[in-house]
Amino acid sequence: MRDFRIVAGLVGLCGIAAIAGLFAGGFPVSEWLDGEPAARLILIELRLPRIALGFLVGAALGISGAGLQGYFRNPLADPGVIGVSASAGLGAVAALYFGLAAMSGLVLPAMAIAGAGLGGVTLLLIAGRGATATTLILSGVAVGALANALVALAMNFSPNPWALSEIAYWLMGSLANTSWTDVKLATPLIAFGGLVIWSTRRDLDALTMGEETARSMGVNLRGVQIRLIAGTALAVGAAVAVAGAIGFVGLVVPHLLRRFVGHEPARLLLPSALGGGALLVLADTATRILSGEGIALYLGVTTAMLGVPFFFHLVRSSARQAP
Repeated sequence: MRDFRIVAGLVGLCGIAAIAGLFAGGFPVSEWLDGEPAARLILIELRLPRIALGFLVGAALGISGAGLQGYFRNPLADPGVIGVSASAGLGAVAALYFGLAAMSGLVLPAMAIAGAGLGGVTLLLIAGRGATATTLILSGVAVGALANALVALAMNFSPNPWALSEIAYWLMGSLANTSWTDVKLATPLIAFGGLVIWSTRRDLDALTMGEETARSMGVNLRGVQIRLIAGTALAVGAAVAVAGAIGFVGLVVPHLLRRFVGHEPARLLLPSALGGGALLVLADTATRILSGEGIALYLGVTTAMLGVPFFFHLVRSSARQAP
C-alpha cells in the first residue's frame, strides 16, 4: 500500500509536469480550444512528442541511476560513473565529425547507441571476470575519460567552425526539434533496457548486505554486472541518442526518493523512473520559459545548474557521515 501511494503520487506529478509542458511558453490555449489548425499542429507535432521524449529520457536516466546506486551501494553513482554516457556521446560526435549524420536522420542515434554498447563491452573487458564494485567503478572512470578525450580531440580537429558549433550544441543536450520519429526510435530501446535493469532488483537487494553475503545467497555477481551494464547501455544510449548529453538526473532523483522506499534498491527502481521523467519534463519546461528571444538555453545546462549544487551537498553529507 505504501509503494502504491508513492507511485500514485509520482504519476500525479507526471501529469502536472505534462500539463505544464503543454501550456507553458505562450501556448495559444484559446486558439487550440477553438480548433485552429496552427494551434493543433503545435500541440500534436511539437509539444506532445517533446513531452513524451522528456518522460522517456528522464525515466531511462532515473532507473539507470537507481540500479547503479543499488549495485555500488553508493548514492553518488550515476550512469556517468561507468562511462556509458560519455561513450554514447562519442558515437554521436563521430557521426557529426565525419559528416555521417547528414546521410540519414537515423545515423546519429544509431552511432550513439553503438557507442554506448561499445563502451559497455570495453568496461566489462577492462574490469575482467570477478571484478568487484570498486574495480568496475575505476574501469568506468577510465572508459569515460577515454571517450571524453576523443570527443575533445574531434572538437580540436573540427574542419570548420560550423562543425565545431554543431558538436558543442549537441553535447549540451536538448529536447528541441524532437518529433514522433525520435519517440518511436527511443521507446523500445529504453523500455527493453529498463526491463533488463528491473530484472536485477532481487540481486540488488541481496547486495545491500555485501558482495560476499550476496554470493553465498546464490547471486551471480558477474551476471548482475552484465545485465546492469547492458540495460544501462541500452536505456542511456537511446536517451543520449535522441536528446544529447543530459547529466545529474540519474544522480538526483534516486537520492530524493530513497527515503520513501526504506532504502531498498528494488523498491526504488520504478519510482526513480517516474520521478526522472517528471523532473526532466519540468526542467525542459523551465528551460523554454527562461530562454531569451534568439538565445536558447539548453536542457543539459539547466540540469547541470540544478544538479551540481545537489552533488556538492551529497559530498558534504557523505563526508560528515564518514567515521
